[in-house]
Amino acid sequence: MNKQLLFLLSAALACGSAKAQKQPMTTDASLDMVQAGSAIISPDGKTVIYGKSDLNWEKNKRETTYQHVSANGGANYQYLGEEGGTDLSYSPDGKYVVLKRKVDEKQQLFLLPTTGGEAVQLTKHESSVGKYVWSKDSKSLYFVAEVPRSKTEQKLYKDGNDAVFIDEGANGQTEGAWENLWVFDISTKKEKKLTKGELLISDFDVAPDGTRIVYAGRRENRRNQRNFSELYLLQLTGDTTTVQLTSNKAPESDLSWAPDGKRFAYKAADDKNWELRNDKLWVMEPVTKQYRQVSGKFDGSIGNYYWAPDGRSILFSGQQRTNSNLYRLDVAKGDYKNLSNKSGTWRMLDITPDRSKAVLSFSDYKTPTDLYVTAIDKFKPTKLTDLNPRFADSLQLAQAEVVRWKSKDGLEVEGMLYLPPNYQKGKKYPLLLHIHGGPAGSFTNSFNPAYHVWAGLGYVQLTPNVRGSSGYTDELLRGNMEDIGNGDYEDLMSGVDKLIADGLVDENKMAVRGWSYGGILGGTTITKTNRFKAASLGAMVSDWASEYGVGFNHDVRLWYIKGAPWENPEGYRQKSALTNAKNVQTPTILFHGTSDVTDTEMQSMMFFTALKDMGKTVRYVQFPREPHGFKEPRHQRIRDLEEIKWIQKYTLGQDWKAPERKEDKKKEEEKATAQAALKH
Repeated sequence: MNKQLLFLLSAALACGSAKAQKQPMTTDASLDMVQAGSAIISPDGKTVIYGKSDLNWEKNKRETTYQHVSANGGANYQYLGEEGGTDLSYSPDGKYVVLKRKVDEKQQLFLLPTTGGEAVQLTKHESSVGKYVWSKDSKSLYFVAEVPRSKTEQKLYKDGNDAVFIDEGANGQTEGAWENLWVFDISTKKEKKLTKGELLISDFDVAPDGTRIVYAGRRENRRNQRNFSELYLLQLTGDTTTVQLTSNKAPESDLSWAPDGKRFAYKAADDKNWELRNDKLWVMEPVTKQYRQVSGKFDGSIGNYYWAPDGRSILFSGQQRTNSNLYRLDVAKGDYKNLSNKSGTWRMLDITPDRSKAVLSFSDYKTPTDLYVTAIDKFKPTKLTDLNPRFADSLQLAQAEVVRWKSKDGLEVEGMLYLPPNYQKGKKYPLLLHIHGGPAGSFTNSFNPAYHVWAGLGYVQLTPNVRGSSGYTDELLRGNMEDIGNGDYEDLMSGVDKLIADGLVDENKMAVRGWSYGGILGGTTITKTNRFKAASLGAMVSDWASEYGVGFNHDVRLWYIKGAPWENPEGYRQKSALTNAKNVQTPTILFHGTSDVTDTEMQSMMFFTALKDMGKTVRYVQFPREPHGFKEPRHQRIRDLEEIKWIQKYTLGQDWKAPERKEDKKKEEEKATAQAALKH
């Protein structure tokens, strides 16, 4: 064999080896992921239209296009042009798709034939169209819309008469407007107002025969009083009247008429008060106002649901512990059956009118989200998308499993344990403890790229579902009532101690991170222990009393602390991380968006200032424009890289350098080339 052939063979083998070698997961790889959005299935079950979200780094945003695919799988093609749209819905007869587009800064409805052609504008409403529902005969569209200002009011408003009278009329903490229900006739192109008076409508559904509408609404807009919403029945034929169906202090939602039009279902945690419980399914007969709970035997969280055609059962997505599946509920008996019975997170996105087929999303800890179609009675999903094909082939991913332990008071707690890709038994690794949001959130068996980034950096990770988490029993969900920051803290630390006892973790190299409630409990944690070498706290609340008037805090007042600050001042004081900030020894980095109205930005500023004034090791990164969940990709990248940098430095003593993003690197190279050319 000649030398040239030997060289070529060696080069080919080297190239093959390089291709086969998987690379660590990175922040940029996670930003570049294609994301699945909403999906609708045609009434005949033959096609699916879904949203696909791609990163546009240059424009600093994600852009959604809608794709069309056969329900049997196969090639995808773009369904809408550059004009795009949102809130797509098939007509019940399958002849049309309705979507929303913005016209003169107002959302309007457009009609698109499924056989092809251009979308035609239907509504020219004075204000934006909100939620809409097809009539069962495909001839009409019902929708919610705000009451617009009169021409005189609009002129005054533009001239600067825009003062907001807080909690007066339709205003809450921000400017609001009353709403009405409307119906639009597709053949005549005429619209008709169905409701009158002052109301905010949170949900509605139209009876199968089109004679009645059930809706949920309230007559004031105080931020922490959603429980003042009630159910109403609107008669559309004959003597058109509105009847109030409920009178309680419990919020109802997700209304859906049964196929016979005699009953409707809805979700609520309770039928009397705003209780801390998993939402239940209820069924009401509006003529008698008689109702009953039908899902009481199901422990867990109920997602989307649909009546079966015979009205005897309800199909729903539900989470039990760390997995989510597709279930069938017997309405009469309350018994339920797990139809999918798989590990991972299955969510039903849409279903055919005959309830024979559904389009679902699926992911698990090692599998990014994709879309599937399955028959309901025989769960055998067909994969429709492969949005991120390179993940399994070219990136190193963590190993994961469910772990359980006993907390300090004997409560069983579980969570997901993530191990580095090349984990070696007997070796002790640095630990990163994650704390979920909520408090009534949970960690699930679903794909989160951040965990794989941290695994690639060599961390064992624990994601505990502490008391207060959803997806379990009501008892666990209510486990931190009037005890936030105590029992849940013990759940965290007992889990950490289990991993240390099992020989997985180097207890001298541990860090903690969390966002929202995760940032809150993380802040409390570092005032109670100095066992962590680094902490990352995002969108936290550090002082409950000062957050009382401005934040989303009904849960604190009703459940987690109980009472108002003037009724229970010591409770608010003791459960605030700021009160005990002097105890903090852990180097801490803080993140917050200036437009966050869930946990207001000043909360991080106060905690930062306190730590800074005491000479503690602390850094605060503030992000303009960002709400509670960050939207801008460049901000997301800064946040994630600064977090890694901080935790690496103080947990491992490493001066970690963030890699340049390829687009930014290319721009710098082009700039350098241009400058060099100018010099010559």
